[in-house]
Amino acid sequence: MWRFKSNNNDGPSAVEMIMSDSCLQPLEMLYQWEARKPDTVYLRQSRGGEFVDYTWGEVAQRARKLATYLKALNYPQGSRIAIYSQNSPDWFVADFAIMMSGYVSVPLYPGQSPQSMAYVLKHSDSQLLFIGHADQPEAIEQAMAGMDLHRVGLLGGGLKCHTTLEEIVRTCEPLRGQPLRDMDTLYTLMYTSGTTGNPKGVMHHFENVSWAVTKMAADIKLNEASRFFSYLPLSHTAERVLVLLYSLYTGATVAFPESMETFGSDLQKIRPTFFFSVPRLWKKFKEAVEAKISPETIEAMLADPEKAEGFKQQIQQQLGLDAAGFIITGSAPTPMDVQEWYLKLGMPLRNGYGMTENCIHGCICLDDQVVPGTAGKPFSGCEVKIGENNEILFKSPAMMKGYYLNPEKTNEVLREDYYHTGDTGFIDDEGLLHVTGRLSEAFKTTKGKFVKPSNIEDIMAQVQCLGQMCAIGHGMEAPVLVAGLSETSADKSREDLASEIQAVLPELNARLAPHERIAQVYVVSEEWTIDNELLTPTMKMKRNSIVEKYQHAVESAESSLVVWE
Repeated sequence: MWRFKSNNNDGPSAVEMIMSDSCLQPLEMLYQWEARKPDTVYLRQSRGGEFVDYTWGEVAQRARKLATYLKALNYPQGSRIAIYSQNSPDWFVADFAIMMSGYVSVPLYPGQSPQSMAYVLKHSDSQLLFIGHADQPEAIEQAMAGMDLHRVGLLGGGLKCHTTLEEIVRTCEPLRGQPLRDMDTLYTLMYTSGTTGNPKGVMHHFENVSWAVTKMAADIKLNEASRFFSYLPLSHTAERVLVLLYSLYTGATVAFPESMETFGSDLQKIRPTFFFSVPRLWKKFKEAVEAKISPETIEAMLADPEKAEGFKQQIQQQLGLDAAGFIITGSAPTPMDVQEWYLKLGMPLRNGYGMTENCIHGCICLDDQVVPGTAGKPFSGCEVKIGENNEILFKSPAMMKGYYLNPEKTNEVLREDYYHTGDTGFIDDEGLLHVTGRLSEAFKTTKGKFVKPSNIEDIMAQVQCLGQMCAIGHGMEAPVLVAGLSETSADKSREDLASEIQAVLPELNARLAPHERIAQVYVVSEEWTIDNELLTPTMKMKRNSIVEKYQHAVESAESSLVVWE
């Protein structure tokens, strides 16, 4: 179902309305900015060293013309339309047009495997696919094999399509009026990253999404002067909510890097005021700084009261984050030493904890709650409690309606009015949530003791020469840490690296329970990536795949404290 809204723009401003008890849907926000500031820049795309700008009026007109085209295809209302592209203004336009025309968006991850994408396209019964720029265009070609999908090319797509967005913009008239969707209709199918098994299609309706973003906007108070930098996949719920939707609810500007090669320079040019990243990238940023400035020099500069503030500002400027007043880390646990490093440099990483299923409307560290190692307190309107086996449970109107075509899994996680996360944790005396691991990740050694691998990894993350790591040990006498080298350690000799690990291991092991102490560090040569399917598209470890790949080799390895693959 869809409906039209009158063109009366004499009511309260968009900002005033989102701060009231009203819950406006995303299209209402777009129409208000289109009417109020059509000539103000909304989206900025880096291209050839410059930024190409799109105003609110231009973005809305492009979406309206695309909506005209989509409606002319006469698909049944609620039909699914997939998007495969790196982040770009066209991604936003496609999402807005799908909403306007009465269809349901199905984002695909740019780094997703062909098999996984094929599953999502078939499972969602997608009728049309938007194809934009991606690093592996052959992957989507393989995924579409044998499918009769209508294809529309976005900027930089490069694959054969029935038409392109630019052609549609040239030839179609814009959709008139202000079409809106009924709040109880489906907005999007957000497929999980699939750490175990096939991805699950999370059903989000306009009602729960609009409510979630409205409540989050009341807690994270940004405005029209705010600047976003969009580079994490928009198929990831956090990026979709915190950037695409949040920009609609604040009137902020969004910029996109041209590529990962221009990422650093583009970030420095934009100087975002709000920035979200994931632990793996926070660690890479830290390593890049330490490759130029030794940790000892950093400590000395911070200890000098006359130089500390200027030095902090210098590092912030190098990273392009000197204007970032609100920085969020999430998607996976951020090592404590990484959080403390940024805190010392005046860039507190605010842990956010949520999931696709609750539209990431979970917990956040706000101004007075930035305590490394905690996930903060619940967003407004969100209830969190600890259930059996210390499982974290959520309850709020932001919750999904269920998994698409999967009532069994839906009933497993939505029970007694709460979403059962599968994560374990506790709430401290200050009301701050601590996430301690996954119920399903614990393994049992031959000593009969259950081990939480995240406990080991949190402590061992302080070994500076190690990068990616995964503790394994099911059916083994003691846990073993499978790990790769950090980027800053690639040129060191094996002897020096082994000595470095051996020097710190006893002290770190002493901080673990006796049954958690690792017997060996098994150093691997291959980086874990999305391409080799050891990371999910959201950069989470696929533990089962890592165990399957390495456990036999670990069990057959020599008994030294440090062993090389």
